[in-house]
Amino acid sequence: MSVKPVPSLKDRFSLGLQAPICLTWELTYACNLSCVHCLSSSGRRDPDELSTAEAKAVIDEMAAMQIFYVNIGGGEPLLRPDFFELVDHAVASGVGVKFSTNGSRLTPERAERLAATDYVDVQISIDGADAVTNDAVRGEGSFDTAIGAMENLAAAGFGEFKISVVMTRHNIPQLDQFQAIADRFGAQLRLTRLRPSGRGADTWHELHPTAEQQRELYQWLLARPNTLTGDSFFHLSALGDPLEGLNLCGAGRVVCLIDPVGDVYACPFVIHDEFKAGNVRDDGGFSRVWLDSEVFAALREPQSAGACTSCGSYDACQGGCMAAKFFTGLPLDGPDPECVLGHADEALAAVKVPVLLRPTTTVDHSARRPVSLSRR
Repeated sequence: MSVKPVPSLKDRFSLGLQAPICLTWELTYACNLSCVHCLSSSGRRDPDELSTAEAKAVIDEMAAMQIFYVNIGGGEPLLRPDFFELVDHAVASGVGVKFSTNGSRLTPERAERLAATDYVDVQISIDGADAVTNDAVRGEGSFDTAIGAMENLAAAGFGEFKISVVMTRHNIPQLDQFQAIADRFGAQLRLTRLRPSGRGADTWHELHPTAEQQRELYQWLLARPNTLTGDSFFHLSALGDPLEGLNLCGAGRVVCLIDPVGDVYACPFVIHDEFKAGNVRDDGGFSRVWLDSEVFAALREPQSAGACTSCGSYDACQGGCMAAKFFTGLPLDGPDPECVLGHADEALAAVKVPVLLRPTTTVDHSARRPVSLSRR
């Protein structure tokens, strides 16, 4: 009697789950910064933003689906007047909250409130280990503001918060300095990949790491398996030993995004109509979108290796990031634009579509100018 092989965890995840493991929810497009790589092109609040009651209903669905935590972002989530009301409702419903902030609204009083709340994790974003490097990307004064927020969390006894950094060619030389900042505050370092999404599409070509820096980053991460990455760098696994993580594009399978107006996308990096699966205001709400969306069903089908079929490293990198390919004009079954083996170089050179006609994020809420960093 033959015994059927047990599918691997990666195989199970590739077919999709009954609920997402990593659900990102952009609460608002409002933001007081204008980061040059902002994946959601945030700045101005959308007048059709989910109301408090609608947002609470989404949280109730998460609880019913046994989604144990939600990643909240923006925009700047603390600009929503009902932010703490929604956090309290989530925690009371058994849904933990992890949220990202630029720190501008994280006053000592709010830090103390967060420290007193269970099942809440805070992530402060910086993109340079000094003001010069950081502020060139995130805006003048943003580095000092973020460090001030870290000081407030530390003084409140919050514990191990996260420091999130998007890797660029300008800050990869600062990897050890980022770790030193994390060590100073007893925080955990989280490094993520720069994607050509949102405003990042306009700056990706000048900001994304060089091939040499990709190898430097790979060696640095390999030596520090406890550094968080959000599985951003699975394309680097083609260099040798796989990095920690699932090493798989989870878009529509284990990952998705809810945007401020309730639209559901395959992942936070593909805010485009081609990857929009539905809206939480539709009949059946979020759970029906997740379970029945045609967009997600297609992503859960076995994927062809396409142009990467003959590459011996395909099993390690799985062809790389779907969003990075889409927004650089490459086919989804083509090589990742940052393929560490160089297979994308020719493909990128062959892209004939003018930059202005390549896919861009469907929505753009960029502000004409950033507003004050005052912590009101």
